[in-house]
Amino acid sequence: MAHFAKLDAENIVLQVIVVGNADTADAHGVEKEYIGAAFCELMLGGTWKQTSYNGNSRKRYAGVGYTYDTGRDAFITPQPYPSWALDDNAAWQAPVPMPIDDKMHWWDEPSLSWDS
Repeated sequence: MAHFAKLDAENIVLQVIVVGNADTADAHGVEKEYIGAAFCELMLGGTWKQTSYNGNSRKRYAGVGYTYDTGRDAFITPQPYPSWALDDNAAWQAPVPMPIDDKMHWWDEPSLSWDS
């Protein structure tokens, strides 16, 4: 089984589906992304990218509302706060690291700091 994400014109994920092995494999039974994407396009239209349920490719499993970044070849979650930036692993990071202690912390965007 393979998973594919349908993208809109801005590379936002609209849906994620499971595609059977027979619809993703070449004549030798080897899975190929382009075969699965072509199957999805034929059946449902649109542009499709394969996503890995275990996160082995494209950084993480795609979800509806995620963005596919062509330069990073990664699915990126929606930005949680305007001040947060992407790191080298295509994950959002606060401008200040979260404190490491026994308290529960949450991000306070107006003060650009962690509250507890």
